[in-house]
Amino acid sequence: MAKKTNSNSGPHCAFCGRYPGQDGVMFVPNPANDVFVCTECVEQLHFLVSQAIESEKKSVDQPVKSLDDIPRPKDICAYLDQYVIGQDSAKKFLSVAVYNHYKRLAQATDDDVDIEKSNIIMVGPTGTGKTLLAKTIARLLDVPFTIVDATVLTEAGYVGEDIESLLTRLLAVADYDVAKAERGIVFIDEIDKIARKGDNPSITRDVSGEGVQQGLLKLLEGSVVNVPPQGGRKHPEQKMIQVDTKNILFICGGAFDGIERKIAQRLNTHTVGYSNNKERSRVNRDNLLDYVAPQDLKSFGLIPEIIGRLPILTHLEPLDRDALRRVLVEPKNSIIKQYEKLFKMDGVELEFTQEALDLIVDKAIEYKLGARGLRSIVESIMIDSMFEIPSTDETKFTVTAEYALEKLKNANFETTVFK
Repeated sequence: MAKKTNSNSGPHCAFCGRYPGQDGVMFVPNPANDVFVCTECVEQLHFLVSQAIESEKKSVDQPVKSLDDIPRPKDICAYLDQYVIGQDSAKKFLSVAVYNHYKRLAQATDDDVDIEKSNIIMVGPTGTGKTLLAKTIARLLDVPFTIVDATVLTEAGYVGEDIESLLTRLLAVADYDVAKAERGIVFIDEIDKIARKGDNPSITRDVSGEGVQQGLLKLLEGSVVNVPPQGGRKHPEQKMIQVDTKNILFICGGAFDGIERKIAQRLNTHTVGYSNNKERSRVNRDNLLDYVAPQDLKSFGLIPEIIGRLPILTHLEPLDRDALRRVLVEPKNSIIKQYEKLFKMDGVELEFTQEALDLIVDKAIEYKLGARGLRSIVESIMIDSMFEIPSTDETKFTVTAEYALEKLKNANFETTVFK
C-alpha cells in the first residue's frame, strides 16, 4: 500500500527520516500503525536481504575442498608446462605454494598446529613469464584470483590507490562473498617499483615506496582489514567490509632491474684466503639471479619486515634463443597459434617458414625484448596482410623470411622500437 503526500510535509520515513521527494510516494507496511517507509529504503532493504540470502547459499554450496580434491604439485606444474616454456624452478615453487595453500584451507579448525601461509616472491627480467605464470594458475584454480599492479599504490591520502584496493578487486572477483574472498590468491605485480628510494632521509615523503611497503605488512601477515567495496576515495560514505587476510595467499613478482649488481657485490665480498677465491671461481656470472638471496632484496630497497613476510624466494631464468623459439610456437596459446586462429576464422591457412621464425627470434634477442617483445615483432610483420587478405579470395598465406624482413623495414621497426 502506498500513499501520495506533499513534498516536505506530512509523514516521513521511519528509517531515514526523509520526507517524500518529487514522486511523493510513501509505503505503509502496516495500515494499523502510523509508520511510513520511502521507496529508497524499500529498495535498500530488498538489496540487503537478497545479498544475505545469496551469501548464505554460497557458504553452504561451496565448502572447503577436501584433500582428495586438491591438485598435487606435479599436476599443477604439468598444467603450467602446457602454457609456459622453461622456468622449472619457479614452477616448482609456485606449485608447492598453491598446494600448501589448499591444505591450509582444508585444515581442521580445532587443530593445535597452525600452518603459516607461504607467501612467495618471484624475481626475473621483463618478458620471462612472471605474469603469465600467475594468469595460467588462475585458469586452474577454483579460488578467487586477482592480479594487481603495485605501481598505482600510494599511502592513504595521496593521489593514487589505497593499499586496501587490492582486497577490493579480490572481493569483486568473489562476487562480494567475504568467506570466499578470504580463501583467495592475490598476485602483486611490479613489486620492485615500491622499493625504498634511498637510505638517506629526505624532507619529502616516500609515499609510493617505503610507505606502501609498510602498509602491505598487515595484509601479508594476516589481519582484519576494513575494505571499501567500491573504492575508498570516490565513495567515502560507503559502509566498509571487514576481510581477514590470514588465509589469503600473496604472490609477488618484479623485474628488480639492476639487482645483479647487488648480487655481484655480495659475492665479491670475501676475506683473504685461498679457499674463498676457489669458491668465488665457481660462480656462474652469466646468470647471477641463480644466487639471489633475501639480503639482495634488502639492498635493492625492500624493507626487512616485508621480506620476512615473503619467505619463499625464487627467480626466473632469462630466456635464451632456444627458449624464445619454443615460446613462439609450442604453448597452447602461443603467438603463432593465435595468428593462425585469426586467419582461420577468415578461411585462410597461415604458415610461417622456419627461416621467418628464426628471424623473429633473432630480432627479439637483438632488442632484448624477451618473450613479450615477440608479439610486437609479429604484429609489425602481419599488420598489412591482416588488413588486405580478408578482402581477397586467398585461402593460404605463407610468411617467409624475406617478407618478414621487408615488413619490418617498411614499419621502421629497426629505427623506432625501443631505441
